[in-house]
Amino acid sequence: MAKRPVFIPIGKPCHLVEEVLVEFEWHHGFAPYQKKKNVAALHESADKEGLSPLLEVSTKSDKRLGQRLSAFSLKIKTDIGEISLEAAYQGSKVFEKGGPYTDIYRKDSKSAKQDPRIKKSGSLAGFDYFGQAWPLVPKTAFYDWLYLSALSAHQEFLKRLYAYKGFTDIEFNPQKSINCQAHTCALLVSLLKLNLLDEALKSQHDFIHMISSDSVTKNHSAELRQQALAI
Repeated sequence: MAKRPVFIPIGKPCHLVEEVLVEFEWHHGFAPYQKKKNVAALHESADKEGLSPLLEVSTKSDKRLGQRLSAFSLKIKTDIGEISLEAAYQGSKVFEKGGPYTDIYRKDSKSAKQDPRIKKSGSLAGFDYFGQAWPLVPKTAFYDWLYLSALSAHQEFLKRLYAYKGFTDIEFNPQKSINCQAHTCALLVSLLKLNLLDEALKSQHDFIHMISSDSVTKNHSAELRQQALAI
């Protein structure tokens, strides 16, 4: 058995996202069909708890929409053109012994995530995105901002997400990772329903203030400092 979170958009300014842990039968193995079995098992268990319909937000989703919303699939517009969201995240990391390694911006998602400097530069100290510094706390703030910025131009299309009760990411293990695209997707839906997405993205200060109540605020542990975006 395993437990994974379902992220539910609440749509209240003081409470944007609720996280519910759901227990389900885990199918071991790394093959794509095994992971899709786990998605189905998670959603089936969630349905018994009244959490349905759900959208899996990952490359393992059986819905094209869920696949397109995977962080590995998204691009973000920058001063140097469109780049992978993963590359934007990894290339902006500032470590005790180096960074940001901005040449990573021009890499594809897989190459950006596997760049050896990410694991050899010491502890993560923060982020520097084209000269804008981002703190480690709130933990998910920079990731969330990148993700929402990448999607902000597609607000009418994204209203299709209103049909879902919540969102999952089978690759996300809350015991090992911090950032989760399913959580950010639920955050996106809450902000859209409140008509606050544009306001949230006006400035870094506004964004952090708006999402801080739903972001992890504890300091990064040594085990989690090097975690990459969920696939």
